Amino acid sequence: MAAPPLVLSIQSHVAYGHVGNDAAVLPLQLLGMEPVAVHTVQFSNHTGYGEFKGQVFTPAHVQDVLDGLRARGVLARCSAILSGYLGDAGVGEVILAAVQEVRGIRPEVHYLCDPVMGDVGRGIFVRPGIPDFLRRRALSLASVITPNHYEFELLSGRPLTSVAAAIEAARAMLAQMHEGPTALIVITSLRTADLPADKLATLAVTAGGAWLVQTPFVDLQPLPNGMGDVFSAVLLGHLLQTRTVPDALSSAVSTLYALVSHTESGQRDLPLVACREQIMRPAQSFAAVALAG
Repeated sequence: MAAPPLVLSIQSHVAYGHVGNDAAVLPLQLLGMEPVAVHTVQFSNHTGYGEFKGQVFTPAHVQDVLDGLRARGVLARCSAILSGYLGDAGVGEVILAAVQEVRGIRPEVHYLCDPVMGDVGRGIFVRPGIPDFLRRRALSLASVITPNHYEFELLSGRPLTSVAAAIEAARAMLAQMHEGPTALIVITSLRTADLPADKLATLAVTAGGAWLVQTPFVDLQPLPNGMGDVFSAVLLGHLLQTRTVPDALSSAVSTLYALVSHTESGQRDLPLVACREQIMRPAQSFAAVALAG
């Protein structure tokens, strides 16, 4: 039996709740991946529950863990690298060094960077220096990025007034990314004036194509934390199964919609364990529609 693909996931960790690695590990496992979780922070809970305790790990701490993995030959066997919330821009540099090291052995390795910075209504919620690091440093090594609408505007420096404008801005950004011709940008929670107000859209753009998936808008107040973390992990899992971009996009969006739909009002986390079947086989499938341009 072939060994499952190893995914190095460098993200936050909470003891209680589902964000960061605690949102990514189970979906990756259910999709047949072997996640190797390296934590950038360790908190008691995520901010959705209010006050939290714990620490942001130093770049030296993260590097020390990676050194141990290198000694075991783990880094050399990784098929993909996934990063999310960064507690410190210095940790980001450690991640990029790991990406370059792994690609020195396996050039085809995916690096999916979820550029966590903020959201509509909340604004920027990461430390100073992180948005600039993501824009100036991480983009050049990423093969896939998964910003939400707000984060993409921060990265691109321009407002998204329409789906066509989003495609144009994404194409311009692809040129800055690792292997631009095969790079992928996925913009989640896209809300532009030319989209129905009762729908939530996700747009995927490559150099040669663009696809849009729309789902009904689920009005949960508050929204559960970790939705972007789950989406990125599921998308990466399907891409590693060598599925096409539209198929992987459709599956990832359908899974997230199923999980959100099963989230009770007031819950701060997606029901990953209770609804684990939805991660592997979402009950309802939403097609990725090819767009011109």
